[in-house]
Amino acid sequence: MQRITPCLWFDDNAEEAAKFYVSIFPNSRIGTVTRYGDAGAKASGRPKGTVMTVTFRLDGQEFMALNGGPVFSFSPAISFIVNCKTQKELDRFWNKLSAGGKEVECGWLTDKYGVSWQIVPAVLGKMMQNKDAKKTERVMSALLQMKKLDIAALQQAYRQPSPGTRRTGG
Repeated sequence: MQRITPCLWFDDNAEEAAKFYVSIFPNSRIGTVTRYGDAGAKASGRPKGTVMTVTFRLDGQEFMALNGGPVFSFSPAISFIVNCKTQKELDRFWNKLSAGGKEVECGWLTDKYGVSWQIVPAVLGKMMQNKDAKKTERVMSALLQMKKLDIAALQQAYRQPSPGTRRTGG
């Protein structure tokens, strides 16, 4: 068992959401489904016998989903980052997770359940940590123009020679 497990609070569609996420990510599965008994139903106001929690794994990461009612909702203050090796992989996650949701800027999206995701190229961190501030600035400028990130365009911005840089060779 992993030490820290994110718990996602849903109104009443935790199981539906968990199944949706499991269908998108490899190495994923639904775990245990618990249901409200008498005490839990009384305390929560949820109907007895309905789904209380669902455990699930997404690409090996353990999560729990809770049907807790409309008391709380998601916000972009917490998001899940999906690092992608290729544009094809990035496109796949973006298209599936944004379906029925909302595309936001800079690789962010909100899925149809209100959960925020960042779908990013794995190389982005390396580009943004480069010691050449002009390179990182060009990458950031390119990134700010995008919703779904384009790896080739980000790499082009990264590789663009800085003004005053001389090219040698032929």
